[in-house]
Amino acid sequence: MSSETEIRAFRVDMPGEAIADLRRRINATRWPERETVTDDSQGVRLAMMQELASYWGSDYDWRKCEARLNDLPQFMTGIDGLDIHFIHVRSQHQDALPLIVTHGWPGSVIEQLKIIEPLTNPTAHGASAADAFHLVIPSLPGYGFSAKPAGTGWDPARIARAWVVLMKRLGYTRFVAQGGDWGAAVTQAMGIQAAPELLGIHSNMPGTAPAEINTAVQRGDPPPPDLSAEERRAYEQLSNFYAKHVAYAQIMTTRPQTLYGLADSPADLAAFVLDHGDGTGQPGLVEQALQGHPVGDLTRDDILDNITLYWLTNTGVSSARLYWENKADFFDAKPITIPFAISVFPDELYQVPRSWAERAYPHNLIHYNRLERGGHFAAWEQPDLFATEMRASFRSLR
Repeated sequence: MSSETEIRAFRVDMPGEAIADLRRRINATRWPERETVTDDSQGVRLAMMQELASYWGSDYDWRKCEARLNDLPQFMTGIDGLDIHFIHVRSQHQDALPLIVTHGWPGSVIEQLKIIEPLTNPTAHGASAADAFHLVIPSLPGYGFSAKPAGTGWDPARIARAWVVLMKRLGYTRFVAQGGDWGAAVTQAMGIQAAPELLGIHSNMPGTAPAEINTAVQRGDPPPPDLSAEERRAYEQLSNFYAKHVAYAQIMTTRPQTLYGLADSPADLAAFVLDHGDGTGQPGLVEQALQGHPVGDLTRDDILDNITLYWLTNTGVSSARLYWENKADFFDAKPITIPFAISVFPDELYQVPRSWAERAYPHNLIHYNRLERGGHFAAWEQPDLFATEMRASFRSLR
């Protein structure tokens, strides 16, 4: 291998001065006045932000997250002129299936830490050795510890090609892929490109909407009268997303460089990340976790680990540029013909109707399941359910 394509070991070691500076900035936050409503309709509420900042600027310990990351095999390698960070955990089971899992925004590899053990070591989690995976979890370009693109062109399609290069560089000649949020866009791009080594894909936020539906929800049209109850609910969820929820994405899609506050103010970064929300609203399930009502396995420290990673790597703006780069819709059906598995979590931005999934992928839908728990950050919130879905989704492709 050349020096660029060499796979190099990587460890996290953030300078103590950077952590001290973060605390100083949190504690020096100049707060605005309180919102003039009693709900989240104006954005992330002041009381919650101040309570979070009080803990973040005093008792929160980033070094615990750093130690957890450093307990895992982490690497860096150059692909298409850019250093890509990734976690690579091989199963002890010889016939494990290689799986690449891609995070989204405002996520990171921290979202996937809880699924590593159940997927690579299934026999310790009540599953069969035949369901084991070798796991690769990369950081998207401009996110986490991956390098920040210095030029344009790193859209989901280019990232998808890079992921195939990564898997082949690791020696995998057959593998599967999974993703939600931007991870869904990248994984579905991999599905469209259909590299011969890629056996199939899975998404928990798949594009399935018929073309006429995808256009209508963005225009704000009323639902067509011939929709089933399940389809009508999905239509209303997508309409609500485009009418009320998508502002965070629009500013990143059009003016990512303007978001200087993400690099200069921890409070601004945290509020912007939290306002992403899910199918329950904005901030959604993460707000419940921050108020001391854990959502599945998601905790306050999990949320702060992820936000702190964005801060310490100064990737608020560089991660936002992926929205500017992207030219494809999220929710429309894609021209994918390789095996496609879909899991529908109840608190995702929209619940995919089975009819849309079957219409979009009539010959290659290998798994469709509706879960009872879990939202937009399914691997983070419900790692055991998520792992079970991975095993079921790809069992037929082994």
